[in-house]
Amino acid sequence: MTCLKIVFFLALLKSTSPLNTISNRNNLKYFPTITTKMARASDTAQMESKLCEETNTLSPYDALLCRLYTTNLFNVKNDGLKNMERLHHALGSPMDQDNISIVHVAGSNGKGSTALKMAHTLHLANYRVGLFSSPHISSFRERIQINQVPVSEEQIQRHLQEIFDICDSQSIPATFFEVITALAFVIFVQEKVDIVVLETGLGGRLDATNVVKHPAISVITSIGLEHTKILGDTIEKIALEKGGIIKEGCPVLVGKNVPVEVLRNCAAEKKASQFYECDDLLGKESMGTDPLAWKVDYDSENSRVATAALTLLQKIWDSEKVARKNHSKNISTQLINEGVKVRPSCRFEEIDINTSITNNAPVKVILDVAHNPQAIEYLIAKLHTSYPSSQLRIVVGFSADKDIKSCSDILLENVSHPNRIHLVESPNPRAASINSILEANPKLNECNYKDCSREISSVSLQVQEALNLAGINNELLVICGSFFIMADARKELGIEEPRDSGAIGEETAKIIERRKHAAAKNQDI
Repeated sequence: MTCLKIVFFLALLKSTSPLNTISNRNNLKYFPTITTKMARASDTAQMESKLCEETNTLSPYDALLCRLYTTNLFNVKNDGLKNMERLHHALGSPMDQDNISIVHVAGSNGKGSTALKMAHTLHLANYRVGLFSSPHISSFRERIQINQVPVSEEQIQRHLQEIFDICDSQSIPATFFEVITALAFVIFVQEKVDIVVLETGLGGRLDATNVVKHPAISVITSIGLEHTKILGDTIEKIALEKGGIIKEGCPVLVGKNVPVEVLRNCAAEKKASQFYECDDLLGKESMGTDPLAWKVDYDSENSRVATAALTLLQKIWDSEKVARKNHSKNISTQLINEGVKVRPSCRFEEIDINTSITNNAPVKVILDVAHNPQAIEYLIAKLHTSYPSSQLRIVVGFSADKDIKSCSDILLENVSHPNRIHLVESPNPRAASINSILEANPKLNECNYKDCSREISSVSLQVQEALNLAGINNELLVICGSFFIMADARKELGIEEPRDSGAIGEETAKIIERRKHAAAKNQDI
């Protein structure tokens, strides 16, 4: 395991809720667990304080992120929401305030897009909106936004230090995702937001975001087979985990791609006030002659769920006998139609890249984080509709816990030859290695891939090669799969955007190496 892999595991960590960390102990095998007294919760403050000392060559912001990214070396636990509840209480229970409305969004696919569409529309309606989403692509600050603007480094620095101080003084062994969830909560209160749109990290029932007690609405966008070792091996089991965000006395909205009756029964058991499908709020969707027409643009379903959720919010606020001051603004149909057009980065993101190999003629590139069979099918449908005459060249990488065989079979069916697929391996240890991808589907042996053992990004190499070939052959270049490959891909394409310093990763790798040696030494005692 190279230092580069370790760095990206931490820097691009998608979600480490209590549920995730329980089932992912094996994924932390690169960091031997310290079993002596040094690893107990009572000594966490001492260890983390020393981590900060070891980052004294970095800026204060970088140093704190360095400490954050090493948090899960020590704080791997199995006590559900207990630590998050303690931390939330220690911070003054910011999400229990009556003057903040919370929209809680979970789902297998579409939850990030739906959350963004809702936040964007509410901002257009002149509400002050906090958005918490994950993962980030290039900068940690992307995860916490106020009115669509990532929070500043200064805000992260000030409030992250506050949270670490509380964890140290009260011996709260909070995980990475618990810390950043608490960070978002504190910033939202400090920024005096009217509404928080809160995306779960993974699952729902034991997700760190699920300390919220009274959301205005709970939204479940879709249910698919994902993280089966963590959430369960059937759609029904996964639905019940996602349904864990449903609260007594609060309404719930579900998208069309869910086991409706399972979630309806879940809502009834939890005594939700109301249970809605999108058709209940928007009327029957017109599908024309093709019942699968919505697959032509999978984003249309995200827009429909967001539209239904916003309609439900306005309905709830209109029904209040005395409208609260911060809910006096109307979310008009016109605003909703405009607001839900927005797409997050890397969700069928279309860009033109000039390349010297074709005399600066632009190559059309599509970036999309489709990473499970359902999402891959939607992506392919959209590609065929938007670019029906284009030959595809695909760069793809997977997370290790995904259905690689099914995903890659879909991709193989839609290229003229396997050599038009470029396999990449993210440096993140949660990513599938090239070898494991080939083992999952031997038909991929004819694809393009390179040895990733050296200290250079497989993603960068293959993106550059694929870009050149797409330019020469007049092909449409599609970069898809895991979130973990997107930062390197975007950088290689020359996309200008805020990026965190590479020094964070370098210093983090040094700390991890020292901790590994310390752990091994203590285990030998």
